[in-house]
Amino acid sequence: MLKRHSQFFKGLMCLHDLCFVSLAWWLAYLARFHTDLLSAAEPYVFRHYVVAWILILVFWAIVFQLLGLYRPRRISTYWAEAADIVKGSLLALLIFLGMIFLLRDIVLSRLVVILFFVCSLFFLQVSHVVFREGLRLLRRRGYNLRHTLIIGSSVQAKGLIQKLQWHRHLGFRIVGAYLTDGRPAGEALEDVRLLKDPAEAMEIVRSGADQVFVTLPFGEVGRLREIRDWLGDEPITLHFVPDLAEFVNLRGRIEEFDGLPIISLQDSPLYGWNSLLKRVVDLSAGGIALVLFSPLMVLIGLGIKLTSSGPVLYRQERTGLDGKKFQLLKFRTMVEDAEKISGPVWASPDDPRATSLGRLLRRTSLDELPQLINVIKGEMSLVGPRPERPAFVEQFRGTVPKYLLRHKVKAGMTGWAQVNGWRGQTPLEKRLEYDLFYIENWSLWFDLKILALTFFRGFLHRNAY
Repeated sequence: MLKRHSQFFKGLMCLHDLCFVSLAWWLAYLARFHTDLLSAAEPYVFRHYVVAWILILVFWAIVFQLLGLYRPRRISTYWAEAADIVKGSLLALLIFLGMIFLLRDIVLSRLVVILFFVCSLFFLQVSHVVFREGLRLLRRRGYNLRHTLIIGSSVQAKGLIQKLQWHRHLGFRIVGAYLTDGRPAGEALEDVRLLKDPAEAMEIVRSGADQVFVTLPFGEVGRLREIRDWLGDEPITLHFVPDLAEFVNLRGRIEEFDGLPIISLQDSPLYGWNSLLKRVVDLSAGGIALVLFSPLMVLIGLGIKLTSSGPVLYRQERTGLDGKKFQLLKFRTMVEDAEKISGPVWASPDDPRATSLGRLLRRTSLDELPQLINVIKGEMSLVGPRPERPAFVEQFRGTVPKYLLRHKVKAGMTGWAQVNGWRGQTPLEKRLEYDLFYIENWSLWFDLKILALTFFRGFLHRNAY
């Protein structure tokens, strides 16, 4: 019965997609030949567009089926599905264009093909969102459910059950839980029936459970083989949820290498396109900011020259991406050679070493403006954890757990910790918490949000000195 339901939904979703693809094709055709916007005297043969439409239906259906776009994706994300749709559409388009080239007698307008592809990408995204949301609505109302058995230790099983029950739209109905650590069966666990032994768990499987989730502590992963053996060859879907929380430090993910699953326990979010996109934003926005603030920077430089002796700019070694050192630029706000006696120390409120103009610059964070040059040079980013001096980094790495992980991204002129007030002599652990949250949840929109908040919270703050 479940298999018939699955095939029905797959077929329905495929038909749904083909309707949207057809709509995109004929809208592109009408826009090109039958509207004032794009209509031209270019000759065309309607039959060619009918043949092309049939080829499109065949190729899109086959490619999407082969790529698994119609498989159940209950625990997948919309972003992952959207990426698969783009990949599938590109592959189907290449096959389609190759076939049109081989047929030769079929002549199509290039503008129609371009318009079709752009529209189809949009329509297919809408198609899948609408279809998936429809299924989620049915699941919330008790339809299209998967009967689910949970196997694992009590702590991990409880956490998994809570998540599955919270996300009711996924359609997992928990019919029982077998706890491998021997917790008493009479004890309640999130209103789920607790099973006494593997034999009772197998009864649940044979009576209709089609999904089994196994979740174990890392030290008990060896029991997975034992569980798989007593489940035997029952036609179920078996999921394993490893408990790697104590080992995952940052941006953990699973990848595949030549058929081997590889679990990354910590990594940077900025690689590939993400790195390129962030660099483009840094260069464009940083360049514009440098031009806009240059008159103010000239005035500040003149003010420093007129009110105290010494250079306008102050260069200080800082630790950046992957622990590499660079020379951070700031407007000089203290008397010349301020650290000859004190050595490297943090600035404090009403620091006697600061000049009168320097105090104003530090209070308004305007002394940081020369770091736009560091951004353009690629040593820093507009947004990221604030860079620290090597002497302090060496001190903190031995006393603050995970401190060095903040160097998995470029240091920034502003950051999530700064716009939330964690700067100056605020607790280091709290600043680190916000820095790691930023790295773990990095996105371009997060960067733009922090930049916007900087204008409202970042320049003037009681902890800026």
